[in-house]
Amino acid sequence: MSILIDQDTTFIIQGITGREAVNMTRECLDYGAKVVGGVTPGRKGRDVYGVPVFDTVRQAMEHTRVDGAVVAVPPAFAKDAVLEAIDAGIKLLVVVTERLPRSEVAQMVEFAALRGARIIGPNCLGIIAPGKTKMGGIGGTIDSTRRAFVPGVVGVMSRSGGMTTEICNTLSAAGLGVSTAVSIGGDPIIGSTYAELLPLFEVDPQTKAIVIYSEPGGPMEAQLAAYVKEHGTRLPIVAFMAGRFMDEMPGMRFGHAGTIVEGKADTSVEKIRRMEEAGIVVAEEVSQIPALVQARLAAQS
Repeated sequence: MSILIDQDTTFIIQGITGREAVNMTRECLDYGAKVVGGVTPGRKGRDVYGVPVFDTVRQAMEHTRVDGAVVAVPPAFAKDAVLEAIDAGIKLLVVVTERLPRSEVAQMVEFAALRGARIIGPNCLGIIAPGKTKMGGIGGTIDSTRRAFVPGVVGVMSRSGGMTTEICNTLSAAGLGVSTAVSIGGDPIIGSTYAELLPLFEVDPQTKAIVIYSEPGGPMEAQLAAYVKEHGTRLPIVAFMAGRFMDEMPGMRFGHAGTIVEGKADTSVEKIRRMEEAGIVVAEEVSQIPALVQARLAAQS
């Protein structure tokens, strides 16, 4: 199995006629994803690699079954696109758009919660269930996707899109493979955090362990540690913390908007301490991750 998506998941791409979205459409189709429509206002009747384009989300949903949406529109229109999709009844949204104001993301997340929808992102590459389907630009071309994302037993959650691929490639090369990988986004406010996604992995029989990629800034690692301490988990969790140098260089930013350290709790040292207290193993290097996962799995058997 997998979480969030599988081989039967159908989705549309909002902003499909944009340059990056056109490339994303081709990559998803090449991987076997069921891209059933696209939305660009004023472009109804066109197609992108055979995918029909509509003016609105509701028009697309009248045409065929739609389980999810990838939002790949410019920042100025992203909030409206997300609200339109949720209002039309779509329950899973992958928002790849970057540079969205916190206030707008907060509105999107609140509306999604009210309507029982889930947002992945913004500022993310999406989701992949290796060998089944993917939503978003995660993995890139078909050859690189197949090489880095081999079906297996480890669930991956990462604040960095590029590091999602790097970690999954390392796990695949070690023979562990990946059940589902989620690029959760690198912004201060996102739709789905580690702690919110962990329960989905918990009930997925394919997933035997979890790997997360984390960075300084934000409360997500502390939230995950608190969740694990309160609820426990059947899944061994291995984390890699990037950007440790920021603790010694106040005021530095580590690429993503979400890596702004606003207090002691946001530092890498404090995050590592909290995760280790919760039983989460923290790797010093990405190359160590497979061995740490294998050791935790062996200890369970």
